[in-house]
Amino acid sequence: MKSFEELYPFESNYLNLDGHRYHYLDEGEGPVLLMLHGNPTWSFYYRDLVLAMRDRYRVIVPDHMGCGFSDKPQDYEYRLATHMGNVQRLLDELDIESYSLVCHDWGGPIGFGVAEQHPERVESLVVFNTTCQVTCRYPWRILMCKLPLIGRAAIRGANLFALGGIVMGSKNSERMTPHVRAGYLKPYDSYEHRIANLRFVEDIPLGPAHPSWETAKEVERQLDRLKAKPMLVCWGKKDFCFDDFFLAQWQRDFPGADFHVFPDAGHYVVEDASDEIIPLMRNFLSRHTSV
Repeated sequence: MKSFEELYPFESNYLNLDGHRYHYLDEGEGPVLLMLHGNPTWSFYYRDLVLAMRDRYRVIVPDHMGCGFSDKPQDYEYRLATHMGNVQRLLDELDIESYSLVCHDWGGPIGFGVAEQHPERVESLVVFNTTCQVTCRYPWRILMCKLPLIGRAAIRGANLFALGGIVMGSKNSERMTPHVRAGYLKPYDSYEHRIANLRFVEDIPLGPAHPSWETAKEVERQLDRLKAKPMLVCWGKKDFCFDDFFLAQWQRDFPGADFHVFPDAGHYVVEDASDEIIPLMRNFLSRHTSV
């Protein structure tokens, strides 16, 4: 059974963002792959993809502020627009002129929001279970966590969001070993360190009065700017959150994309089906990046 250091054998890098440390991986050389995680995961989620791709690509994987090894400020604007701005600042700091976007969960709206601002810089798109649509169609277990007292007690107090992600998000018990479970939970070991887990849930916009509503609607409106880009979609069929309704949205909006549905994979599709996803990605990227 592999230790954390064996599972995640990467050098940490940090960008100073207004006094806060923004952690990211920067592995390999070649065309850039920008991998954006969701909630409650972190760059650990992409560890197998980083190892598989860094021999021919430069793989950049930030931890959103409050997540992973990034700082976890308690008084911070944890909003969609802020996360988008942080990713753009990282790209600017690293002088990235072109890249392929790889995204999952919150990484979808964050990444697409950034990509839509400069579509000429985007070579291709790899999409895992996520949405860029503004909708109320989320499971009750997530919507319940938006209630102030329940959300704070469940997510920050009992760590049920990160624990629930492991239990409900992955359907591959052989891969979700105790060491892997511990890796997912490692950054979220206290009430203070679970601040972003709660703030991401609170930032799901369900109506026009929400502070992130207009930002999310703009991401949705601008999807056309990326419709001509090559896209690979790898979808976990047993996702408790992003189900067939969300898959149908991608099929409707990007009918020319290359879709692969994994019937036994859950929300953590990369965890459950990495052995199948890696060769699909390598083949797709070899055809749609400037390698």
